[in-house]
Amino acid sequence: MMPMLLYRCLLTLLSPVLLGGALLRVLRGRETWADLSQRLGGGAPATSGAIWLHGASNGELASARGLLSALRAARPDLPIVVTANTVTGRALARGWDFPGVTACLAPLDFRWALARFRRRTRPALLIVMENELWPNRIVTAPMPVACIGGRMSARSFSTWQRAPRLAATLMRRLSFLSAQDDQSARHFAALGLPASAQGPTGTLKSGVDLPQPDADTLAALTPLFPRPDTLLVASTHEGEERTVLDGFTAARADRPDLKMILAPRHPARGDEVAQIARATGLTVARRSAGEQPTPDTDIYLADTLGEMPLWYRLAGMTFVAGSFAPKGGHTPFEPAAAGSAILHGPDIANFRDAYTALDTGGGAVAVSDPDELRAALVQLAGDATAQDALAARAREFLAGLGDSAALVETLVARLVSLTKA
Repeated sequence: MMPMLLYRCLLTLLSPVLLGGALLRVLRGRETWADLSQRLGGGAPATSGAIWLHGASNGELASARGLLSALRAARPDLPIVVTANTVTGRALARGWDFPGVTACLAPLDFRWALARFRRRTRPALLIVMENELWPNRIVTAPMPVACIGGRMSARSFSTWQRAPRLAATLMRRLSFLSAQDDQSARHFAALGLPASAQGPTGTLKSGVDLPQPDADTLAALTPLFPRPDTLLVASTHEGEERTVLDGFTAARADRPDLKMILAPRHPARGDEVAQIARATGLTVARRSAGEQPTPDTDIYLADTLGEMPLWYRLAGMTFVAGSFAPKGGHTPFEPAAAGSAILHGPDIANFRDAYTALDTGGGAVAVSDPDELRAALVQLAGDATAQDALAARAREFLAGLGDSAALVETLVARLVSLTKA
């Protein structure tokens, strides 16, 4: 237990930073006191024998939607509690409106916060998505733990190799792990994952299932935002809006009908982003303020939660943000599933293999600065044929990832057996 003791000592030393950061988000208005309570293990629904499914944020949870639906069908008697590290991830899960499924923010990896959360939910099974292998969450869990879509890059593997005993402790605690790819599977096995816990390899991302947006809202907005002329800028971070707006405004000199739906990653930044957008001199309508767009609206500031499926359906082009900021880029799988042509910036560390394959196969357009973004928009805007061709190649990439439906069936059978362990 020495590795866990060292981890807990380090976590204790870092607790003022972690707790201070959570408190600062509340004081800045980015989260609420209720959100802070959830991060400290409170505010979770009172359940009994729940399946606890955890994903970091939108990308991980979007891939889990089909799995979640199948679990509900297989065990309708068990409530499901979904947790996310971000308010946007929580909003995504809440927006699915599945019966018997509730969503809240994940407790921080303190033993007392986790214990407080578990006292309310009394989970029968913990499912973590991809690489959310937090030591206390895994090791202190009194129920079976499964990892779905386990992902471990060469860099992460090298990091874990520096703490082999801690890695082995975590691996031995896993009852089941299904890796995304063969390389990840080999890495997990090398770190000590027992052969009995090794499941099938495959990704759920090929079957991303976006919920249908409200039909009336979609019908009302479609005439105002013609799909071939509309660019969605999805999940921007601080510093990105100005870069994207520079390219967008320059492109409008050649494509005056070009429109933008601007969706910041954190809607609490709405005031700041609205100010940046209005500084361009273009016409801006802000959704959170109830400002109704008109045919003359150039930029629709979508500073709300849970409406990304609507924006994907409206936009013939999507610039995936987090890629002009040092954030590693956000998921390309959702715009690909929605049939929106994908553009992205240079920082793609979170999905490097996927973006590399998309770029090479003509399923996405990489741009490194506002000038390249302007050129790409001038070429694509108004050209539904070119946008559809990009989107079709992105969907081919998704299809090439494998049969997610068959994988879900296999995973559900194993997960259901664990709820009876």
